[in-house]
Amino acid sequence: MVVQGILWILYGLLLQPEPGTATLPLLMDSVIQALAELEQKAPATEAGHTASAWLLSAQDSCAHNPLHHFLLEGQNLKTTKLDPPSLSPELQGLIVEVARHGVWDGKECGVVLASDGSTVAVEPLLAGLEAGLQGNRVVNLPLDSTATPPDAGVTFPDVGATVRDERATSPGLRDTSSDVTCADVGAVSPDVIATDLDVGATFPDVRPGSPHVQVTSPDVQASSADTKANFPTTVDSLLVVTLARDLGLNFLQGPQTWSHSLGTEGCWDQLSVPRTFTLLDPEASTLTTAFLNGALDGALLGDYLSQSPEPRPPLSRLLSQYYGAGVAGDPGFRSNFRRQNGAALTPTPILTQQVWGALILLQRLEPAHPQLQGMSQEQLAQVATHATKEFTEAFLGCPAIHPRCRWGAAPYRGRPTPLQLPLGFLYVHHTYVPAPPCTDFERCAADMRSMQRFHQHTRGWDDIGYSFVVGSDGYVYEGRGWHWVGAHTLGHNSRGFGVALIGNYTAELPAEAALRAVRDELPRCAVRAGVLRPGYALLGHRQLVRTDCPGDALFNLLRTWPHFDKNVKPRTARRSRRSRRRLPPTILLATDLQ
Repeated sequence: MVVQGILWILYGLLLQPEPGTATLPLLMDSVIQALAELEQKAPATEAGHTASAWLLSAQDSCAHNPLHHFLLEGQNLKTTKLDPPSLSPELQGLIVEVARHGVWDGKECGVVLASDGSTVAVEPLLAGLEAGLQGNRVVNLPLDSTATPPDAGVTFPDVGATVRDERATSPGLRDTSSDVTCADVGAVSPDVIATDLDVGATFPDVRPGSPHVQVTSPDVQASSADTKANFPTTVDSLLVVTLARDLGLNFLQGPQTWSHSLGTEGCWDQLSVPRTFTLLDPEASTLTTAFLNGALDGALLGDYLSQSPEPRPPLSRLLSQYYGAGVAGDPGFRSNFRRQNGAALTPTPILTQQVWGALILLQRLEPAHPQLQGMSQEQLAQVATHATKEFTEAFLGCPAIHPRCRWGAAPYRGRPTPLQLPLGFLYVHHTYVPAPPCTDFERCAADMRSMQRFHQHTRGWDDIGYSFVVGSDGYVYEGRGWHWVGAHTLGHNSRGFGVALIGNYTAELPAEAALRAVRDELPRCAVRAGVLRPGYALLGHRQLVRTDCPGDALFNLLRTWPHFDKNVKPRTARRSRRSRRRLPPTILLATDLQ
């Protein structure tokens, strides 16, 4: 109960900030510091009671999210009024800045930089912790979702809470709300240094189809009978407040929002003392990479807390472990692997039901909601199915890619040459030097900068040669990316993407997460995005150039992968002089000679 009280006190400070306070860098370490200070100051005998009372005094501020109010806050209100323990002005200022997530004028608010290099929205993270601390996550849905609730209030069967009839406009349109601005925190955005390679999403737009074509996937064409048979009767409060609600609301806005892919990345003004986060796609929806990171982290940690016996671990310690070496010493349970763990926690059928259930519940709580009025259960089911499919395939199923600005790339020299997409090849390399695999963001980012300096200053190339580089920390690092010719495979740079794994793999293999990124995730998502042909060929560097790259151990493993091409066409293989004479004339780009 003490841990839950600390979180409620933090929410109270979020809702009733002290104006004019200084603030700390927007780092996850600062959020952890705030939680640790609260944990030290809150009396163990009063923490839970104080938290509930503090929330009661601020409940009017929660009307923007009636779903959150009903599922979490409405069940924990007390009547006693107590003051929260005081935080330092710096920490209070930080809490003000991260209180609400939103996108405003190309800037993303309410996000912090974590030690693994990822950007995380704090609001869904805290919502997940809150839901997990409550323990009981199952909430029954009303049998008649279209019935109009009485004006005095809405009481759902088997749910011991009554909520007011909130008739606010869509809480999902936070990017257009005048209440969500980064100007409130007094931050002035310095110019963000960007090169031609920094503009655009790390992954190309994933477009499910023409915005003028109505979705008619067979998966969502359920009859009325099928819909009733699969009608969700319960929701998981944890999944609803972290992920399902926002997924459903985003895809309710219609096909015009689908042209902007899920998971838009961005750049911090500086990495050491981050203050302003600018999105690479200024028209991005609120389902950015940072928001989805926070939602997944909240769901994963909330699930862990809901299953942890009393006394639960302090939140500051839990977050320190999760954004560090791993929770309870488990290196697989940390933020680096949130997508893989999130996929295990939210299988497609379960998440589809949760998104559908969230929309049903919201339709009941907000009968005047402009996007939900008049929508049938079949239509809500279609939205839920499509939203889950896009999230699962375009985000969970794709590797997490750190953009160039995240690892501190120097500008490209000159002007990059565009690729003629889609390409037909994926060339696999190892870096050899650096030889040791990098297992954390700080080391991997340093290796990227070192390779770029070597390629630019010693080799005389325009930029780091590789299209992408894969670390052993669970992340892929953007090099020249999807759209620009690289300098990785002599004579073939314009025909394929060059992907390098950091390390020397002559005698040993890379980490499984790195192998999975190269073998499965990166090419699958590239094919889905239309930049790599479905029948692409995967080749080792040594098949095209006289080199030992990518190392004997790795190359022998590549030969067992599905797309590995053992019979490379003569124009791309090391053939005799006679076989070369039979090739049709080929014009090599200048970049192919690097």
